[in-house]
Amino acid sequence: MYASFNHFEIEMTKRQAESVNHPGPCDNDVEILLQDKKIKRQLKKIPDDKLRTELKEMGIDPENLQTRHNLEMYIVWIAGGNIIDEINDKDR
Repeated sequence: MYASFNHFEIEMTKRQAESVNHPGPCDNDVEILLQDKKIKRQLKKIPDDKLRTELKEMGIDPENLQTRHNLEMYIVWIAGGNIIDEINDKDR
């Protein structure tokens, strides 16, 4: 399944998306997903400026976008949420 952004896409399974989309803190689950080889390969292809631009357009505070790690954390978390939202919309 794909999460489409303005400047790129992120592919992950439904199970991966669910793992980072749940009530409560998701940071640890996002950290785990960032270790997945396929996720790593996808993120490696996306330049910092594209990640940063995408997140700024979503209203993320630029202060939180200073490190590559933070950029990846936000994008993976948002991608998971977007995929789950799309699945839920299709089920309605």
